[in-house]
Amino acid sequence: MKTKTILSWSLRLTVSIILLQTLYYKFTAHPDSVHIFTALGVEPWGRIGLGVVELITAILILLPKTKTIGMLNSLGIILGAVFSHFLVLGINVSNDGGGLFTLAIIVLLACSLYLFLHFEEVKAILRKLKP
Repeated sequence: MKTKTILSWSLRLTVSIILLQTLYYKFTAHPDSVHIFTALGVEPWGRIGLGVVELITAILILLPKTKTIGMLNSLGIILGAVFSHFLVLGINVSNDGGGLFTLAIIVLLACSLYLFLHFEEVKAILRKLKP
């Protein structure tokens, strides 16, 4: 396999695994998740809605035909998470030692690197969106 292919798969798997792993907390109304979305003023619908969007995004990332759309969507989601940490939640949420923020940064970096590596695909997608 080519290096770019291996790296791309690694980045996609990293993002998908992190998105899927956090779904447990969102869908079971874990107290930490409820705390986060309460602080953001969108509990419970924001928590559940974002969980559904993250599930769909993780699936899109894993499917060959929609992987770049999924990574673009994930970048949007994670930018919202990072800004939420900076503006509302703080880095250390519920005494997690910055764990959630670290995962958000990992996803942000993985998405950014993937989209940089596949910039031609990103441009093609964006061209299709123009009226």
